[in-house]
Amino acid sequence: MKKLKERWDIESNWQFLFLFLGLIGLTYSSYKLSLLFVEHSHILYLFVINLIIFFLLLKLTLYIFSKLEKKWEVSYRWEMINIFLVFAITGSSSVFISKPIIKLIGITKENLSPVLYWILYIVIGFIFYQILLICIGWLFGQYKFFWNFEKKMLRRIGFKRFLD
Repeated sequence: MKKLKERWDIESNWQFLFLFLGLIGLTYSSYKLSLLFVEHSHILYLFVINLIIFFLLLKLTLYIFSKLEKKWEVSYRWEMINIFLVFAITGSSSVFISKPIIKLIGITKENLSPVLYWILYIVIGFIFYQILLICIGWLFGQYKFFWNFEKKMLRRIGFKRFLD
């Protein structure tokens, strides 16, 4: 337990929550990916493939952490999991919110060209993604990180004069 605390810079027990949530997310992702290879009826095969995919995803995630830890300015390593959780929740939430907004506006695939429909869907999703990224980042205690991240991204797409 001491090694785990030292490795992730954990000072209080509540910070284990992010490790736990990260492992749950990784397990769920590996399970969904393993379903692409094996049907539900082959439980043993599903379990073995799930373990293999979990291990590969864990290795990939830890590799990405080591690379981004140098690039992103975070005080503690456990905050990396926190940041990744915010990105995951924000991405899912923006898709979840965009669908009803498009329906509310009255845009469907039937009354608009499929190309225009998907362009509008992506634009609306992108707008809500930006808003949700700040809000969910704030809820997870990472407002400063995500506000700086947001400003950097908006500057890159040409909104410099609105941010300065």
